[in-house]
Amino acid sequence: MNAQRGSAVLSTATLKVKPAITGLTENHRLRLFSGSANLELSQEVARYLGMDLGPMIRKRFADGELYVQIQESIRGCDVYLIQPSCNPVNDNLMELLVMIDACRRASARQVTAVIPYYGYARADRKTAGRESITAKLVANLITQAGANRILAMDLHSAQIQGYFDIPLDHVYSTPVILEYLASKELSDIVVVSPDVGGVARARSFAKKLNDAPLAIIDKRRQAHNVAEVLNVIGDVEGKTAVLVDDMIDTGGTICEGARLLREEGARQVYACATHAVFSPPAIERLSKGLFEEVIVTNTIPLDNSQNFPQLVRLSVANLLGETIWRIHEDNSVSSMFR
Repeated sequence: MNAQRGSAVLSTATLKVKPAITGLTENHRLRLFSGSANLELSQEVARYLGMDLGPMIRKRFADGELYVQIQESIRGCDVYLIQPSCNPVNDNLMELLVMIDACRRASARQVTAVIPYYGYARADRKTAGRESITAKLVANLITQAGANRILAMDLHSAQIQGYFDIPLDHVYSTPVILEYLASKELSDIVVVSPDVGGVARARSFAKKLNDAPLAIIDKRRQAHNVAEVLNVIGDVEGKTAVLVDDMIDTGGTICEGARLLREEGARQVYACATHAVFSPPAIERLSKGLFEEVIVTNTIPLDNSQNFPQLVRLSVANLLGETIWRIHEDNSVSSMFR
């Protein structure tokens, strides 16, 4: 993993499953392309696989329409397109759809959409009348565009896997985050779920963290991006609390949770999340000293204005690269997480 704290690089480690693959493009007809959403992550994945990103033209017409052209033959190839649907969500999603269509029409043997962050994932069910289940709509769009397979990381809810009528490999950033936490040699850890909906995620995380005890924050949401925290279920006094979630958006939920944990006597508070959405005013909230560290991954790119002293960024490029190789070679993916 590659870790960055604030704007400084910390340590570098490799995924402990397989070294970088060389000669893959010539022997196995694998092609890797990147959208514009997170080019840095795509380049890291390509380096792990020992190959270059495929050449592609991406541009916009004067009216904002997207244009994509693959600049090499991919006839009969297995193509992997890396593109998170992060902000601007609609533009990046549309770019992914156009890339899929371009590859399908170029006679690619198989097109796999690698989506490190799946946008619209929170709209996964109807909570009121006359709402759209947009997570399902996006799944339909990607499938109809011509994708044969999906590789996604830490979906907001596991049920989204069932929205696709094509194979989906769901991978987790947990090994990367756990390796980093292990390097810190923390003591008296209690894993905390910021809400009831994240209990399964937190329980799985706690089990892999030497069966650490679990606590739950009882939260009632009044409106979108507005949360009211009530109390903590579990013992956190004098302990190192590790808040675990799939994403940090505006930071309201996780910051209110951290404030409550401090009031309940937690000695230290760490926040761990895969996706750093960081919509305003997240940076302002997260940098107020509630956390020892805010640990996220690089599934979503961040600019310099989104750095703050407590921020630690870990790279999931090796994990994604290894997963792509295993899919391409028809090897087990789930064994990476046992």
